Parts: sequence; C-alpha cells; structure tokens
Amino acid sequence: MGVVNVTPDSFSDGGAWFTPEAAVAHGRELVAQGADLLDVGGESTRPGAERPSTAEELRRVIPVVEALGALAPVSVDTMRAEVAAAALDAGASLVNDVSGGLADPEMPALVAERAVPFVAMHWRGHSRTMQQRATYDDVVADVVRELTERVEALVGAGVSADAVVLDPGFGFAKRAEHNWELLRRLDEVVALGHRVLVGTSRKTFLGSVGRAPEQARPPLERDVVTAATTVHVARHGVWCVRVHDVVATVDALDVVAALRDGPGPDDLGTAR
Repeated sequence: MGVVNVTPDSFSDGGAWFTPEAAVAHGRELVAQGADLLDVGGESTRPGAERPSTAEELRRVIPVVEALGALAPVSVDTMRAEVAAAALDAGASLVNDVSGGLADPEMPALVAERAVPFVAMHWRGHSRTMQQRATYDDVVADVVRELTERVEALVGAGVSADAVVLDPGFGFAKRAEHNWELLRRLDEVVALGHRVLVGTSRKTFLGSVGRAPEQARPPLERDVVTAATTVHVARHGVWCVRVHDVVATVDALDVVAALRDGPGPDDLGTAR
C-alpha cells in the first residue's frame, strides 16, 4: 500500500504532494514502482496535528481518488463517513479509518451499506491528545482486546466480519517500547483471524533504534529500517504493509518470497 498524503503537514512528506497534480503524479509513480494499492489521505494524523474541515478534506482527496481510481485500487484514509462516501463514489474501493469507526458514529453503517473492506486501526483518540493515552498493562493484550471489541461493534452494526482488516496502530497512542513489543508479538494480532495491515513506515520509533536521541534519523532516512520491519511482519503473515518507499518494500518482500519458496538458480529473478 503506497502512501499518497494530500496534506501540508504530514510528519514524513507533508506538502510534497499537496496539490492534486503532484499527488496524482506521485500515485502513478508508486504504481510503477510496484504498489498494489494506493492510500489517499487528506488529514495528517501525526502527533499534535489539527484536523482540517470536512470541506477542506474533501477538496484535497476527491480529485486525487478520481484520477487514481482508474489506475489502481484506491483506499481512502479518512475518519469521516462523508469523506469516505464521496471517495467511494469517486472510485475508491476500501476505507482505511485510523479510528476504526470511533471518530464518526456514521462510519460503520456506511461501510456496511457499501459492503467494502474496512481497515479498523487500534485508536485511543485524536492526534492532538493521543500520546497522553499511551498507558497499558500489557500493550499486546490490551490492543488485542480493544481490537476484538471494535470488531464486535462493527459486526453488530452490520459490517461483514470478512470485510474487517485490523491495524495494530503503530505510533498511535504508543511509545517506542510499545511499538517494539507489538512487533515482537505480532502473531497475537494475526491470530485474531482477520487480515492485518501494518504501518510502521518512517515512524518515530524507527528513527531512534540503535541511535542516541540526538542522533535520531529524520523521517526521510528511515526507509532501510522500515524495510527491515517489512521483512519481519511479512514473515508473520500480514496481509499488507503501508509504506512511503515502495521500491525498498518490494525488494524486502522479494527476499521474504525467496526464503519461503526456496528458488533455484533459474528462479532468482522471479521469486516474487
């Protein structure tokens, strides 16, 4: 899943693809590099971010979804049912809601009515205050329990259980130690029986791994460590990884496929 941020303030590449023309060109490039799915979002969810108005989010997202929907499957990254509905009308085929349907009570009914896949992330509040809620008895057990409760609520609202994709929410209301523990025990999330989406790409906790705090990698220098996490989660059987750098991700997945399939000398170029 290649990331297309149509925002001025995302933590990694805010502003780089803010105009519709730039965002569409970026989406085309990601597909050419091997992205299977494009995730178009008009609201930054970095810690501390302020929300745009609904009208502004629609202005950012819909032209990009319309243009890219004919090129590749598109997911709309939104917490608003109104934006999700407009994006589905414009050609999106999946809704990626970092709140899992909690931010907008109309979202579950919309997803149920449209019968589309729905990514439900583990979420404890909006970006402005989410890090204040990074308190857990056992982060993996707590995330698994809260995701299970979310699935039950979604199914109760008419969403097909098969349509639900789970995201453990790396970096959302989680400190570095919580993210690493979730990665170590990712099998416990996969064991819930739903497809799993993982989004570690360029997250803050990867910037500081192996480094003193004052030497932390800036976001654009975190693609190698992101690729290392891709190898790890792919070997745990996740459905999809959401990434900024598609080239490095494809290479990482080729390595996982080669390890899994055991290519012979004549297969090394076609392991994926």
